Amino acid sequence: MTGMQEVITVFGSSRPNAGQPLYEQAFQLGAALAEHGFVLCTGGYGGVMEAASRGASEAGGKTVAVTAEIFKSRVNPWVQDEVRVNTWEERLFELIRRGHGYVTCAGGTGTLVELAVVWEMLNKHIMPVKPFVALGDFWRPIIKRVREVETGHESPWGEAGGEMIYFAADAQDAVRHLREELRGT
Repeated sequence: MTGMQEVITVFGSSRPNAGQPLYEQAFQLGAALAEHGFVLCTGGYGGVMEAASRGASEAGGKTVAVTAEIFKSRVNPWVQDEVRVNTWEERLFELIRRGHGYVTCAGGTGTLVELAVVWEMLNKHIMPVKPFVALGDFWRPIIKRVREVETGHESPWGEAGGEMIYFAADAQDAVRHLREELRGT
């Protein structure tokens, strides 16, 4: 890799705790991203955000978080650089703006919004094409259903040239895909 390190923004639930499968999966993702020289960016709080930050930090990587004044939660201890914004909307778009690629882990309504906004921005060409990974099968039924509704109409859809969201089996697969898409390796 030459020049600036690529930033991978990771989205996911704030609910999982250490020892739970979703936490461990995100920890492995953060560690794998750091091991391959990616900067990790998250929303900075608990759950998946904490696990990915912890994994990246413990693997010697750089971690950044975008937090919002509206949330009274404290940033997790594995974040090295905190970017503080005022609103939820500013936080969402700053997380997207910073990413050279994205990984969405299992989550609730907040993660669903993040997935939908990134996908729509890619679909409508509001931003350049960037790699977008869904880790595991959690989002597969929703994404599949949206694709069924969107395809086969007169108006072109962004995925007409290929699917914009890659389903990764595990953290290593996610990082392999990001490396291929961003670095050609």
